[in-house]
Amino acid sequence: MRRPDPALVVLLAGISAALHVGKLPPALPVLRETLHVSLVQAGFLLSAVQVAGMLLGVAIGAAADSIGPRRTMVMGLAILCVASLLGGFASTPGGLLALRAAEGMGFLLTTLPGPGLIRRLVAPERLSRTLGLWGAYMPLGTGAALLFGPAFIAWIGWPGWWWLLGLLSLAMAVVLWLSVPAQGDRRNSVARGGPGVRSRIVRTLRSRGPWLASLAFAVYSAQWLAVIGFLPTIYAQAGFPLASAAFATALAAAINLVGNIASGRLLQRGWRPTALLQCGYAAMIVGAIVAFAGWGDGGAAVAITRYAGVLLFSAVGGLVPGTLFSLAVRVAPDESTVSTTVGWMQQCSALGQFAGPPLAGWVAARAGGWQATCWVTGAFALAGMGVATAMARFLAGPGRRAPAAARGSP
Repeated sequence: MRRPDPALVVLLAGISAALHVGKLPPALPVLRETLHVSLVQAGFLLSAVQVAGMLLGVAIGAAADSIGPRRTMVMGLAILCVASLLGGFASTPGGLLALRAAEGMGFLLTTLPGPGLIRRLVAPERLSRTLGLWGAYMPLGTGAALLFGPAFIAWIGWPGWWWLLGLLSLAMAVVLWLSVPAQGDRRNSVARGGPGVRSRIVRTLRSRGPWLASLAFAVYSAQWLAVIGFLPTIYAQAGFPLASAAFATALAAAINLVGNIASGRLLQRGWRPTALLQCGYAAMIVGAIVAFAGWGDGGAAVAITRYAGVLLFSAVGGLVPGTLFSLAVRVAPDESTVSTTVGWMQQCSALGQFAGPPLAGWVAARAGGWQATCWVTGAFALAGMGVATAMARFLAGPGRRAPAAARGSP
């Protein structure tokens, strides 16, 4: 029997981890009834999965460089499996909250080593395209959970939904362990005779490149989640049927993969990464203005146009994460700090996701509606364009490494 493409298995593992991030929103109405979850507790449940990323991203990334990316991903999938299976038995909001935090740890362990492991599995000429695909794991996973979650919860209940995704993570752990060559861990291991975890963290945080990539990721994720996260609320306030709102939100999240995939192909064709970042941020500004600015008096045509703005915001904005994952292997101080650099990117991304939605909600409350959302997202996007300009100067500096596709085998 032919072994599946190891890089594809790594991507599927990332998608299976992202399912756990997106599984909660469809279950919140049921959880509020069965576990008596308050709105405040619901907010903490939504953000708890980001706590590990905010506090431990760079440390877990450095540890993954020592343990080995394959072993680390299997460990993360196992934690997701156990936490999700136990979560289905939770009878109190506090118990479910603790298990959501554990799922956040499993999510980090599963996703942080992905780019470094892919770099060791694919030929140099495929690297940019494959890393662009990797950048789509989050919209694919969250979009699938948002789309299919309501149907599964109606069929097997929210505990069954938790158990199903836990078993899926277990299956992915087995497939990844059997399909990805063990040499990937040995080639990436720096624990013997190499720099330790603390040394890699210090080198990463003292380097300008990881900071620029991480800031670019933070301002992107802050505005993306601020828009996608509030879409169900916006559509509910507008009187959309529940099924239509779920589909519209899932499509808006999943279409983000278009930009992720396109980034890899465009980088492979010679586009400058910073030009792709500028295009992504510019599209997010235009899309948010179309979607939220106070124009039109309603009606089907206006609603369709506004939704087209949301799709533009998410689809072309996907150029940003796809490009940044490709840049991570270039801006890392050396080969032993790729996962550490990705960890710092994820940590700043989690901070952005934690801060962006509350800020957008506060502005909407002060403005008396969602029309001011474009000012929040626009500020983040303009900051991202400034970071992209600084990144262009950094990459053009003396002694910078060539793009990964132009280098020799990893």
